[in-house]
Amino acid sequence: MNVNLLLFAAAKEIAGTESLALEVHEPCNVKQLKTALIAHCPELEELTKRSAFSVDQSYATEQTRIASGSEVALIPPVSGG
Repeated sequence: MNVNLLLFAAAKEIAGTESLALEVHEPCNVKQLKTALIAHCPELEELTKRSAFSVDQSYATEQTRIASGSEVALIPPVSGG
């Protein structure tokens, strides 16, 4: 199945795009998607260790299942002051 992964902030800058289309096996969970992401864009590996993922606008764990057509996003940590 094809998953469209939305990227924000530092992830968007590193990948050079605001979204990536990743091919994953169905059924798929966030952990498997993360593996596919790192294979596609190894530069994001370190950032994924500190980032959150969301599936259908809810924060997700590595075990959260991703259905075909789900909205998935990589959300890097935010800093400010």
